Amino acid sequence: MTTTNTPPRVTFFHAPQSRSGGTRALFEELGVDYDMHVLSLKAGEQRQPEYLAINPMGKVPAIRHGDALITEQPAVFMYLADLYPEAKLAPPIGDPLRGPYLRWMVFYGSCCEPAVLDKAMKREPAPLSTCGYGDYDTVLKTITDQLEKGPYLLGETFSAADVLWGCALNYFTMFKLVPELPVIRAYIDRVTSRPAMQRAAAADAALAAAQAA
Repeated sequence: MTTTNTPPRVTFFHAPQSRSGGTRALFEELGVDYDMHVLSLKAGEQRQPEYLAINPMGKVPAIRHGDALITEQPAVFMYLADLYPEAKLAPPIGDPLRGPYLRWMVFYGSCCEPAVLDKAMKREPAPLSTCGYGDYDTVLKTITDQLEKGPYLLGETFSAADVLWGCALNYFTMFKLVPELPVIRAYIDRVTSRPAMQRAAAADAALAAAQAA
């Protein structure tokens, strides 16, 4: 009797024109097969009990891999990039770039998102002495200073962190939440012009159109 140890495929919970578009782009960059469970945000499917059992926050993206369930966008990105090391989108442990890679992954969710939300809501952040994410101006300067150092966040090395940040900054500039500074515009164009990113954007636009029909 022959047995195989084929690893389980990843199931990707996705809604078009949402933050999970970045995860779809990452899958394209990874070049791997996966199963996609599509949700309609307009129909409120992300708030139904079936999906709340997956992610009680009612947010996308989320992925399931065997018994592992992963939510939160940076965690999803880190998990997938490590799961498929042959794509070389995550520096391995021991690589000098591993620490900076993790830094920028976590900086997005822990600092950038809350600071940009403060900006969007026109509210003052907490005092710097008690605010874990600093403030909008400091966050913006931190990321732009890094982008000035090279074509990608890790210098010459393209990584999953660039998929995350390229998609996020593209969205933020589109809605005027982040200024379209030359260094930011150049970075967005550099990332979103990649063939895999273009394929993901086109597929997502088609999916959104199909949901709207």
